[in-house]
Amino acid sequence: MTTTGKLVLNFVKKEAVLCVALLLGVVSMFLVPPDGEYPGYINFRVLGLLFSLMVVMAGLRELGIFDKIAHVMLERADNSRKLYLVMVFLCFFSAMLITNDVALITFVPFTLLLLKMAEMESLAVPLVVYETVAANLGSALTPIGNPHNLYLYTAFEITLPDFFKTMAPITGISAILLLLCMLTVKKEALLAEASKGIKQENGSSEIVIERKGLLSAFYGLTFLLSLLTVLRVLPFWIPFGIAFLGTLLLRRRVLLQVDYSLLLTFVGFFIFVGNMGRIDVVSSLLARLLDGREILVAFLASQVISNVPAAALLSGFTENAGALLVGVNIGGLGTLIASMASLISYKYIVREMPEKKGKYFRYFTLVNLLFAALLLLAAYFWM
Repeated sequence: MTTTGKLVLNFVKKEAVLCVALLLGVVSMFLVPPDGEYPGYINFRVLGLLFSLMVVMAGLRELGIFDKIAHVMLERADNSRKLYLVMVFLCFFSAMLITNDVALITFVPFTLLLLKMAEMESLAVPLVVYETVAANLGSALTPIGNPHNLYLYTAFEITLPDFFKTMAPITGISAILLLLCMLTVKKEALLAEASKGIKQENGSSEIVIERKGLLSAFYGLTFLLSLLTVLRVLPFWIPFGIAFLGTLLLRRRVLLQVDYSLLLTFVGFFIFVGNMGRIDVVSSLLARLLDGREILVAFLASQVISNVPAAALLSGFTENAGALLVGVNIGGLGTLIASMASLISYKYIVREMPEKKGKYFRYFTLVNLLFAALLLLAAYFWM
């Protein structure tokens, strides 16, 4: 195979969901040739908000804000059960504001380093699995917790009270299940100085103190403007413009940390869904398939293509936004690809503890399927 061929193959493996989205979009263009309705497919508000929030989270992470929070929390953990409680619920609650993937990118490597220092690597697999489940479930509560929530919240113009009313039961039950699991953890003493000895490597050492203050204020302002946009107080182009221009002037390297593949994935699915909606046979078939089965269909679709594409794909064929929202959020549990954030944890395990990847995969699947089954039963009971 040529070098170019290898590069293409590696790109496809790394960005499989993006490639599928773009392929579906291109194929659908042969069925419905481009015309004046195409611009209406793209939800620029979703894309602009996602970009703004990704800039903020990348910037704050670079400043080491999340690492400092983790260190403060860990000062209270002196045994394995407290460690579980602190790290799992840190992922659970932080994901509501900083998104599930940022929570895992921040706290999973921190967890693995801490366990090595405490000489408790045996806890790595179960603890990281629970952190991943916690991040995926905690992020379900808010519109900004994950991309599919933000998309559905915007696409269906869901009000904030209705959003919380729909997702609060799942989040509450999830918290109870996680707490019950944590209480079964055997108490083992941690090395007293384990957490204190961790060097904070946050990539911000070259940023002078004054500039850190300026950047913190800038990211805080951008985040506030983004929240006001989520609340539909401001148009999306205000936080988008400030995020882009401000980062370009103050810290342009942060722009390289934005997940552009996710933005392009949404564009591909926007085009595909828009075109499929204009083909009567396909549109009516998918509508009939979803009718009354939104939760189950969304959950099953998420297992195959992950919950972000599932939300974008199915949203054009149902009006039951609440059931679809519940389905794709529970759909983040299950297979390793059900939520793309789950792959973040898996990659860290493979890189740091390759000998444990098989054990991790089995434990991850078991815990996820158990949580998914319980939450699906609960969802059908209350909806």
